[in-house]
Amino acid sequence: MSRKKSIPKKIPAVDPKYKSTIIPKLINSIMYDGKKTIAEKIVYEAMEKIKTKSKDEPINIFNEAIKNIKPTVEVKSRRIGGATYQVPVEVKANRSQTLAIRWLINASRKRKDKKMSDKIFNEIYDAYQSRGAAIKKKN
Repeated sequence: MSRKKSIPKKIPAVDPKYKSTIIPKLINSIMYDGKKTIAEKIVYEAMEKIKTKSKDEPINIFNEAIKNIKPTVEVKSRRIGGATYQVPVEVKANRSQTLAIRWLINASRKRKDKKMSDKIFNEIYDAYQSRGAAIKKKN
């Protein structure tokens, strides 16, 4: 057992506009070179586009899209004897959310749209409708 104190759990930041804990994680994942205001602009523009496209609240569509992308099972390498096997393991909630955000951003960066806000909007909307590159990555 370690002699150091146990580290207290960090309380995730809550987004002031949408009252969500996932949005700041998305903003931090998009951010390059510490330019957080630019990342915030990109995410908020994408959310505004979602608002104009559908009647539903944009945060509900975003949450549904993340839920569609989240993996339930992943494979881990397990060494038994001399051979290495791929063993399916259930994914914890925190890790599945992190993977979903990572896959969403990577898929949106590979899109051919002009602006990053368009790319993220299209990828979120595709994930909401259970299609797109992030959903393919999950499968």
